[in-house]
Amino acid sequence: MSKKDTCEIYCFDESKVSRIQGELQTIDISSVAQLFKAIADENRAKITYALCRDEELCVCDIANIIGTTVANTSFHLRTLHKQGIVNFRKEGKMAFYSINDEQIKQLITIAVLHRIEVKANV
Repeated sequence: MSKKDTCEIYCFDESKVSRIQGELQTIDISSVAQLFKAIADENRAKITYALCRDEELCVCDIANIIGTTVANTSFHLRTLHKQGIVNFRKEGKMAFYSINDEQIKQLITIAVLHRIEVKANV
């Protein structure tokens, strides 16, 4: 870090710091970090995006979409399921997944749009 991107003197706004520290104590920020960590893997991000584009997909569909094996895809889907990002249902011998809620879809959509905008402005 250079001096240009840090404060040249140390001081802070006590009221802002206290307010935000108080807010952090009332929320489970660790689980928010875990949510982003789960999606941060490229394959899991692809899976989440694919599930945002269709109501429900089976494991074989997802494996073909992201170009990995069914076993690898299942591993990533289990992680997403444990984090509450996707729902799972079994129909006979088929395993289907869907996005857990609309807010996950919004997060992915916003992130994709953000990257498109950043890329366009470079």
